[in-house]
Amino acid sequence: QVQLVESGGGLVQAGGSLRLSCAASGRTFSTYTMGWFRQAPGQEREFVAGISWNGGRIRYADSVKGRFTTSRDNAKNTVYLHMNSLKPEDTAVYYCAADPDSVRVGVGETEFYYWGQGTQVTVSS
Repeated sequence: QVQLVESGGGLVQAGGSLRLSCAASGRTFSTYTMGWFRQAPGQEREFVAGISWNGGRIRYADSVKGRFTTSRDNAKNTVYLHMNSLKPEDTAVYYCAADPDSVRVGVGETEFYYWGQGTQVTVSS
């Protein structure tokens, strides 16, 4: 069992930056692939970024490539999402998620077993 808690969301102006953190409980964090998803009002939840257990494989949604970076610190049981050049369309609730498969970096919600409660990111124009 893994419990995930996101933090770092907030209100930022367009062009600004935020860093989201996701702290995980449990001794098996380092064996999980971690993912970031987001859900805007009235829209379906969508994949943002994912990172394999050792960071050897990373994937990004096309909409965030070049602006967002994900990383992890297994010693701290924490995964990060660094968001730069934020746009109003990045406004959403951001969730982190864990996949027990340590190697694949899937983009579908069903590939991730554990989810955090989400943190709100609002980008003003």
